[in-house]
Amino acid sequence: MKTPRALTHSLAGLLVFGVVACGQSSSGGNSVGGSRGGGGGANASGGAASLPVNLGGTVDSGGATGNGGTVGSGGASGGSHASGGATDLGTAASGGASSGGSGPVAGAGGTAATGGRNGTGGILSDGGSTAPAGSTGNGGGAGGGGRDAGAAGTSGGAGGGGRDAGVAGASGGATGGSATGGSGGAAGTVTCTAGVAKPTDGTKTVMVGTTSRTYYLHVPTKYDGTKPTPLVVDFHGLGGSGTAEAGSNPYKPVIDPEGVISAYPDGANGPSGTGWNMGPCCTTVDDVAFAKALVQDVEKVACIDPKRVYATGFSLGGGMTHVLACRAADVFAAASPAASDLLKENVDSCKPARPITLIIFRGTADTSVPYAGGSMTSSGMTITFLGAKATFQKWADINQCTGTPSAEDSNGCSTYSSCASGVQVTLCTKQGGGHEAGNATVSWPVLKKYTLP
Repeated sequence: MKTPRALTHSLAGLLVFGVVACGQSSSGGNSVGGSRGGGGGANASGGAASLPVNLGGTVDSGGATGNGGTVGSGGASGGSHASGGATDLGTAASGGASSGGSGPVAGAGGTAATGGRNGTGGILSDGGSTAPAGSTGNGGGAGGGGRDAGAAGTSGGAGGGGRDAGVAGASGGATGGSATGGSGGAAGTVTCTAGVAKPTDGTKTVMVGTTSRTYYLHVPTKYDGTKPTPLVVDFHGLGGSGTAEAGSNPYKPVIDPEGVISAYPDGANGPSGTGWNMGPCCTTVDDVAFAKALVQDVEKVACIDPKRVYATGFSLGGGMTHVLACRAADVFAAASPAASDLLKENVDSCKPARPITLIIFRGTADTSVPYAGGSMTSSGMTITFLGAKATFQKWADINQCTGTPSAEDSNGCSTYSSCASGVQVTLCTKQGGGHEAGNATVSWPVLKKYTLP
């Protein structure tokens, strides 16, 4: 297929996404609709030229690993060893001498507070330096570990480590430990509390800095809170909503029987309707921080496994899923975008914190986000889709995949399986497929195999 010329798309055309033409068609039309199937759209043949890019729809996906979660307490002396600096974390525990952002200093004796949920470090942010290990306390109870960093005491075994890093104590573990690496105290685990009330379905509110954001939470009947469950975060298309997405996405019938909780964020209002910040378009809010805060919020009411949070999305929500794979691989274990690509405008800044598995769904007859790539302009904002094959290859490069991808299987899926850290990159191509959602029966068995390190 020839690469299409840069195409323009009017604001008026964008505004109908997710509102008009759920399955309607006209000769030569483009998919502009809310539902995943891309039926024809509003552009009749011979009409005014507009980019056949449907960024709307009610489908999309996302999943995310919680920053926080309930962490097991570990070794001897307590203290709240903050993860420090400007990293993604706040304080690991509420007791002890340090607080979020400053260096970890253990409490001197007494029973330390149990594990925090990224404490008072605020909304997660990218980058930053990690604080050095603090001094150890003298005796006392077990220190509470944070999600990504923990601390141990002086006497009595290994300290209460975090998920990704710990600081060991003096006796019963190496003194000092490592502030940023995987060494230090034994890793903390999530423990579900018996008898905690089951969270209910409905719209929830979370603060991201000083901004109030909302999402729809779905808790399946099979969830009983007795063991940590994965979380799937699903991002809607342009002009959609979390509630609508919850009612139409392909994942619930597949993951509900496994007791997996799902969340459906509401995009912020932009010039073309509710959507996500893709960099050059389509809102100006910090949606990466929102996704991370949402995961933390769900962890407060449900027993979520913070190593098994997944992102998925359709259309513009698929674009947001790519963004999260680029910028929040420390939270999301794997991602599955559909009907969208990486963008030429910001692909060079896609530098995940670690290799991350992706399974991407695209249709060869998608006239909204062309399989071969193309551009759209709306309200002075231009985005250029890299194309399905180029996006597939770019993710393989980012994840340091070697060799050649497998031949397409019966689902049209081709996979790079020899990648860094054991991840994989898969492109599932539907011949003749339009602007449609991914196949959850294909993607979920792949996603759930992967956990954060």
